Amino acid sequence: MAKSDVEAVTEEKVSKGGVLVRLYFDMQNPDKEKLQPLMAELINEHLLKEPGVVYCYGAIDEPMEKDGMFITNAVLTLLVDNFIPLVGIALRYSPAGIEIIKPSKEMVFKISSLQSMLMDLSLFSLNYSKYVLEKVLKPEDIENINNQINNRIELGRKLLDKRGDSAGSTDNKQ
Repeated sequence: MAKSDVEAVTEEKVSKGGVLVRLYFDMQNPDKEKLQPLMAELINEHLLKEPGVVYCYGAIDEPMEKDGMFITNAVLTLLVDNFIPLVGIALRYSPAGIEIIKPSKEMVFKISSLQSMLMDLSLFSLNYSKYVLEKVLKPEDIENINNQINNRIELGRKLLDKRGDSAGSTDNKQ
């Protein structure tokens, strides 16, 4: 029996560091007719267009009514090239659950991949904090925070430059 194209692509990607996951999403809206199109938009216009996504498919449940609100959920199967895009998807779309299907054993990460993942997490946290603070703070407080962020960026550049200078130095003065 021949493997399906999806199975073949999945096996090939997973053997090269890809990750197959099941994502669980829920959505609520007072308008029953908006739910399934909104969930389909999430899949077709957002998840499928994320960098590193190979494919995404799933099923959207029929909306149910509870206390004047309609609720639906979707169970999606998603294949990504590697773990890093999955971290971004989890942060941006906040699925209710994530189940790693493949690989079914351990995953090994290069240090550069882990550093990239940590920087993505740091940037997301910074952007989220900035968004929340802009909605709560007075304009002068926002200006102060922006100055602090710019100072942090400048310090980071200086540290990187200093690190680059010391990494290239072969002088061992004592």
